[in-house]
Amino acid sequence: MIVDERLVTYINSLDTGNTSILDQIEQEALDSYVPIIRKEMQQFLKLLLAMKRPMRILEVGTAVGFSAILMAEYDPVPCEITTIENYEKRIPIAKENIKKAGRENVIKLLEGDAMEIMPTLESNQFDFVFMDAAKGQYIHYLPEVTRLLSEGGVLVSDNVLQDGDVLESRFAVTRRNRTIHSRMREYLTMLTHTPELTTSVIPIGDGVSLTMKKNTEEM
Repeated sequence: MIVDERLVTYINSLDTGNTSILDQIEQEALDSYVPIIRKEMQQFLKLLLAMKRPMRILEVGTAVGFSAILMAEYDPVPCEITTIENYEKRIPIAKENIKKAGRENVIKLLEGDAMEIMPTLESNQFDFVFMDAAKGQYIHYLPEVTRLLSEGGVLVSDNVLQDGDVLESRFAVTRRNRTIHSRMREYLTMLTHTPELTTSVIPIGDGVSLTMKKNTEEM
């Protein structure tokens, strides 16, 4: 827990809720121990959608489709969402959830490895990217994500603080998590030190980084 648990409970008590289909998908995911974005992250994402009003969205990491459907439900303008998932067991569940939500005409699910799929997509076509895939792969995805993001576009990366573990020495982290730990620290350093990007790291949920790709004339 990055922020005091009582504070998170209070913040979440202010939540006005989601649509009924999202509530259903969320409960099914929790019952099946499938990780989905936390309540406070859901509210933050809805705010960003209202502010940015993106028309073309890329999501890296579909899971069971919850966040893609949330973006489709709460983006105030008509949008197209491309979402990528590699875990075969979750793909049919995501497809079924997208169908139940009636969002097949909005959400396009691409099956396979994001590192193989993203290079096939057109540069500068997305004005909003949501990164919520394997945490150790963020650093590898970043060059392609940056290429795909339009100038002035926004990249939202979830789970970047790993419940606070990212600030610890690598020797204080369990051996099985050390690779993810070092790669996430490298990812955050790259986000905050790449000239064409402006980034803020925010301690909500499990940590989120908010990045904007600068316009060419601003560089």
